[in-house]
Amino acid sequence: MTLKKQKLVYLAAASHSGSTMTAMLLGAHPDLCSVGELKAANLGHRDSYLCSCKTLVGECGFWQGVTDKMSAKGHDFCISDAGTDIRVGASPYVLRLLKPLVRSPLVELIRDILLNLSPVWREQLPYLQKRNADYARSIAEQAKVDTVVDSSKIGIRLKYLLKNPNLDVKVIWVVRDGRGVSLAYKNPSEFADAKNPKLRGGGAGKTQEHGRGIEVGAHEWVRCNQETEAVLATMPKEKWIQVHYEDICNNTEQTLDNIFEFIGVDPIKKRLDFKTVEHHVVGNGMRLDDSEVIKLDDRWKTQLSDTELAKFYEIAGPYHKKMGYLE
Repeated sequence: MTLKKQKLVYLAAASHSGSTMTAMLLGAHPDLCSVGELKAANLGHRDSYLCSCKTLVGECGFWQGVTDKMSAKGHDFCISDAGTDIRVGASPYVLRLLKPLVRSPLVELIRDILLNLSPVWREQLPYLQKRNADYARSIAEQAKVDTVVDSSKIGIRLKYLLKNPNLDVKVIWVVRDGRGVSLAYKNPSEFADAKNPKLRGGGAGKTQEHGRGIEVGAHEWVRCNQETEAVLATMPKEKWIQVHYEDICNNTEQTLDNIFEFIGVDPIKKRLDFKTVEHHVVGNGMRLDDSEVIKLDDRWKTQLSDTELAKFYEIAGPYHKKMGYLE
């Protein structure tokens, strides 16, 4: 019997663009399930990493159920080592080819030709495609929903998910003011992790790296959004939508209604008390915060110096304006 394609909603974004909050708002809808980033890379050990239900992932009933369903499909699975990243099992040659961001169709054709010269890639890609589809299907079965949300963000993963014959993918492109993103890159533990220091780093209390200049965030913001544009250019327009983080915060209900209509679920069932709903999200530490207040984070206005803002505009100014933001 041929299975129906598993429905998947992919959140594409630069890091620190509000994808965790967006994913949890979507996951609060009774017809959707979001568990965070399905690529699930570098989560930490199952005996120290917390699910958003505040239970260790190794003891969480939801994840035990997903593990059992993956086992029934023939996969040895553990959420702390999910094995769903496109780079799993890659040779150094393949890793070098997967490292550059997605670009024009011609560049991507050259990349695919070079990748297909590798016997490791030719064997690994079908395996990874099946594992990713079975993973999304197992989550849907455990949550008893039709559609799963993947907030993995990166364009190279999206490129191959779109080629997965067992997935029906829609994309939400989440864009945030690049100045806010750059501030979070500068100090992620303070501006992009749990408010409680003990819950940072997935509950291990470990602080993320510091010391990156504002120019790092500016470059990454531009590059990641340009990568998303390159992937979306290969898709029918009815299969993707652009949403601004600021609209999610300032005009929450209408923005969510638009998103749910795009996905194909009833907007009336939306839940603004999204932290009240039980979630089983892995990834960004903000998922562990108890507050469900949806508030625009524009701390860049007071935290970035004039010199830092000048650096940001030098790097990202034209693209920032293209995305609808003013200096």
